[in-house]
Amino acid sequence: MRSRGSNNRLSSSRSAFQWRISSLILSMFATMAAFFVASRLWQEAESRVYLVKELDRRTGQGESAISVDDTLKVIECREQRKRMDMLQKELDEAKKEGFVPKNRLESRGDGEKKKLLAVVGILTGFGRRHNRDAIRKAWMPTGTTLTKLEEEKGIIIRFVIGRSSNHGNNSDSDIINENERTNDFLILNDHVESLEQPIKTKSFFVDALQHWDAEFYVKVNDDIYLNIDALGAILSTHVNKPRAYIGCMKSGGVFSKPSDRWYEPEWWKFGDKKSYFRHASGEIFAVSQALAQFISINKSILRAYAHDDVSVGSWFIGLDVKHIDEGKFCCSSWSSGAICAAS
Repeated sequence: MRSRGSNNRLSSSRSAFQWRISSLILSMFATMAAFFVASRLWQEAESRVYLVKELDRRTGQGESAISVDDTLKVIECREQRKRMDMLQKELDEAKKEGFVPKNRLESRGDGEKKKLLAVVGILTGFGRRHNRDAIRKAWMPTGTTLTKLEEEKGIIIRFVIGRSSNHGNNSDSDIINENERTNDFLILNDHVESLEQPIKTKSFFVDALQHWDAEFYVKVNDDIYLNIDALGAILSTHVNKPRAYIGCMKSGGVFSKPSDRWYEPEWWKFGDKKSYFRHASGEIFAVSQALAQFISINKSILRAYAHDDVSVGSWFIGLDVKHIDEGKFCCSSWSSGAICAAS
């Protein structure tokens, strides 16, 4: 028969054993809970890392958090940087050759492209066949010689004309037939010949830019005789000026009387002294590709005045444009060394 003391020791042993079992079970649950929580935290951390990396991959901006607008600006800056590097290479090659940049953008048989030096547009009209023939005989190459000029010196020359108000009439047919024989026209399908000259000049820059990628776009009247080699030599010295506006620069008084030949209906916009701002004479002037692109982009909002020389000059006011006063472009003055003359 066990004594009371024995019973007490047995009861104490059972209590201790039960307490250890409870503690062990509790520890196991705690450990499992800790592993569970740690696992969830690790999964969430991995998810966050993945999302951050995915965001960085799509934006391409490393670990920085930027807005969509900022991302687009950065991408645009990178593209502009690449373009600037390409242009610098072109300019270096142009300096070596002394006349035409080596990679003028004109299609070749091997798939590469060359950049043209200039596109010369001779603005003409219906009933001006005599002027065009005179130019072809005097200074504008024809046939294979015209093609050779394009390939070797990177200069495109085209007569520029629009359409009649009634598309398909005799005037249009005459130009189409003439172009089939000569292949030297740029026909402005969206321009009506009865509209003002400034609108036609604007259309020339827009269409020429779409057809050819050149350093310069040159507007010439169809009563001007031009030394095309001298023109190329002058333009090649300005290829490093991205916003060049080259011509015989002038200003002068604004004609406010309707009876005047050079009447300007909006004369009142030019101030009390009625004096024009500085602009190139309309007989011949050249704009760089960047300025032609500006005209093309803003064609719908650029104001046209009565005359194209004043209109073009007004488009560049307020822009960071390099006005180059080239005396050799002064056709009417018969100045020494002029590369052109008015008939």
